[in-house]
Amino acid sequence: MVSGSAAPSMVEVVGRLLSEYTSKTPHKLKLIDAYLGYIMFTGIFQFLYCCLVGTFPFNSFLSGFISTVASFVLGVCLRIQTNPENVSVFKDISVERAFADFIFAHCVLHLVVLNFIG
Repeated sequence: MVSGSAAPSMVEVVGRLLSEYTSKTPHKLKLIDAYLGYIMFTGIFQFLYCCLVGTFPFNSFLSGFISTVASFVLGVCLRIQTNPENVSVFKDISVERAFADFIFAHCVLHLVVLNFIG
């Protein structure tokens, strides 16, 4: 059994995580993380609204929720491709190319979502 004094407390772990995140993460990745947080909050809000109020226009709820999930996935892909630690994995893809792919995929996604709404 691990004693309480040998293991770091949760506050210490979270504090160290935040300090290393703020000092070592580039500004561009922090912006993408803020976008991902916003998209996640939007998806959670839509799901809670669906649970509390109902899904009367079901296509509207479904298209909105699918849009938030797909936007989150596209944002994670952008974050992975623009992370400086992954340069060796994505050596053929520049940051500008990754962003252009992100924008193009979002345009296609929103055209599909608008078509699904009806």
